[in-house]
Amino acid sequence: MKSQTQRKPTSAKFSLLRQLCNLIPNHLVPQLARAHAVEERSRTFRPWSHVVSLIYAQLTHSLGLNDVCDALRLHSGPLSAIRGATPPSKNALSHANRERNPKMAEALFWTMLEHLQQLHPGFGARRRPKLAFRFKRLIHIVDSTTIQLVANSLDWAKHRRRKAAAKCHVRLNLQTFLPRFALVDTAGEHDNRRAHELCAGVQAGEIVIFDKAYVDFAHLADLSLREVFWVTRAKDNMQYRVVRKFQPEADGNLLRDDLIRLTGTAGKVYPVELRRVVALIEVEGELREMVFLTNNLTWSAQTIADLYRCRWSIEVFFKELKQTLQLADFLGHNANAVRWQVWTALLVYLLLRFCAFLSQWSHSFTRLFTLIRSALWQHLDLRQLLDRYGTAGGGGRFLGTPQQAYLPGLT
Repeated sequence: MKSQTQRKPTSAKFSLLRQLCNLIPNHLVPQLARAHAVEERSRTFRPWSHVVSLIYAQLTHSLGLNDVCDALRLHSGPLSAIRGATPPSKNALSHANRERNPKMAEALFWTMLEHLQQLHPGFGARRRPKLAFRFKRLIHIVDSTTIQLVANSLDWAKHRRRKAAAKCHVRLNLQTFLPRFALVDTAGEHDNRRAHELCAGVQAGEIVIFDKAYVDFAHLADLSLREVFWVTRAKDNMQYRVVRKFQPEADGNLLRDDLIRLTGTAGKVYPVELRRVVALIEVEGELREMVFLTNNLTWSAQTIADLYRCRWSIEVFFKELKQTLQLADFLGHNANAVRWQVWTALLVYLLLRFCAFLSQWSHSFTRLFTLIRSALWQHLDLRQLLDRYGTAGGGGRFLGTPQQAYLPGLT
């Protein structure tokens, strides 16, 4: 019996790193560097070399400046083929991370997201041909994740007495699993202070879901005024009175469904009626009682509970981001260096998701990352590489297309 041997992917002129970097248009980085006054302050270490170095640091999980600089210097030949990129010295990379405006990295991410969606409208579009059910409304999930920093960052990112941390606030599109808004800030401020900024781009008729940490009744009143539907959890000390009971007694895991009006100070800020639903939700195999609030008076109580449960999908996004990309060891300790690295991590996530879309990758994001990392300098065709390994054995579902997007009764 002949043994089945797997054929290797076709060779290519360019390395995998160069093929990834080629997704970024030639003019884009110099254009953004001029717009954010980065070009005029750079001498030997150009902005394009800076971006490529940080992308490489993410893809290889580099632990420090020496790790990045030594590796790129050893591969200076293949690196120069990536539009003339040059390996940095330790001081040059440290200075660039510290002094250059991180708004450029932020603008690069959002411009690339728009560019890739225009290049392939199916990427990030609201079509899901493999799903039997779809939503007509756009659903946003708002949450944040804390990024631990070393004590050297205490001067700008003090979190507790002896700890430093940054926080990444994200508004995620549930249907596409791609960010629609992101904000990198210190972890010292309460989440609800950023609620207005995070939801500023939500349009009328869309749905936004967030945890009770973002509850600010002035913000909720503004969303209702803009005809945006929202679902959140109620705080334990919320004061209210019941206006009407939609559900006279408990029905399975749905314990209460009331129309309420806020009292006290919150009632002055949010004077209109809203829904309060109490339900038993399974969390880690145990049923827990949770209280939900929404400004939609027509959805069923089960729909409200299921809709909030979809908020946990953003934890998958944060898990992919923090456990796969390099957001544990930072190449610098000041605010600019941290923001450069976080926005580059988001950019690399975007590029890998686009490659997964083109090849219809069916395995996990982690396997996609490790496969590309293992062959970063090899001259293999990226599309064929993912086709070859992405279809072998079927594999698990790619986490970028959450199947739990169907909610009964939601239109």
